[in-house]
Amino acid sequence: MREEGARGGLSVLNPPERWVAIAGVAVLSAIAVAGFAIAIYAAWLFHDMPDAGDLVDYRPPTATRAYAWDGTLIGEFSRERRIFVPYDNIPPQLAQAFLAAEDRNFFQHSGVDAMGLTRAMMRNVLNAARGKRLEGGSTITQQVAKNVLLTSDATVGRKLKEAILARRLEQTLNKEQILELYLNEIWLGYRSYGVGAAAYNYFGKSISDLTLAESAYLAALPKGPDNYHPIRRKANAIARRNWIIGQMADLGWVSRVDAANALKEDLKVQKAPSRAKYRDADFFVEEVRRRGLATLGQRLNEGGYYMRTTLD
Repeated sequence: MREEGARGGLSVLNPPERWVAIAGVAVLSAIAVAGFAIAIYAAWLFHDMPDAGDLVDYRPPTATRAYAWDGTLIGEFSRERRIFVPYDNIPPQLAQAFLAAEDRNFFQHSGVDAMGLTRAMMRNVLNAARGKRLEGGSTITQQVAKNVLLTSDATVGRKLKEAILARRLEQTLNKEQILELYLNEIWLGYRSYGVGAAAYNYFGKSISDLTLAESAYLAALPKGPDNYHPIRRKANAIARRNWIIGQMADLGWVSRVDAANALKEDLKVQKAPSRAKYRDADFFVEEVRRRGLATLGQRLNEGGYYMRTTLD
């Protein structure tokens, strides 16, 4: 109830109404403060947000390779071991292996896969109870945003940026361009960035010559190359490879017969990339590098040049 004041006809709130009014003011003040804090956080979060449009013409740095006269590789010059492979040259089976392992809904979602994230969260409940490694739930588009445009800091702010950039990437690039970036940027261990370098370093062959089992093994590596090292942790590597082959069969991307044959294949890798054993090759390669630097500067280490020498 309100009581009329003795003068001026002023209304005076009784105690219950007074507390309701105070509570209302407090709630509105809290909402205003929270809104202001969110605005400040958003401004800080987005002030240095990379531009997804920068990736339209992006090409990762690739190694310059020196060959003997007979075509044998004798040296590489690079900061990172990488062989760029255009999307049209990537075997469908290899791309499908990565999709089965990392993002089966890649061609359906728009950057963030809510269903995939939910599945990962549910599996993580079981993984945590069993003491197993937790899953991230990031799509391939989110991984491209993280690997190319962001740092790898495991913070809430970085994850928010990753999700927002993933949506922007989907609006800027088509699916094939995003998958091309991913398959050429991903760290796969064995000194390899991208599937082209990994195929050569692990198996000594071009990606076009990989078997189903070899493709599936490479697709196991984004979860942590050391976790599935082909020699030190061979059993884990084969188990993960076989799981991916099974996923590909379940999705109808390979036949059951081909999958069964691939499961029987042993995991054999080379200890180091093939290289000619010419007596004077090391001296010769160093001279090639010196002359290349004089001509190309730092482009030698990132331009992906093919250098054929007179060594025979």
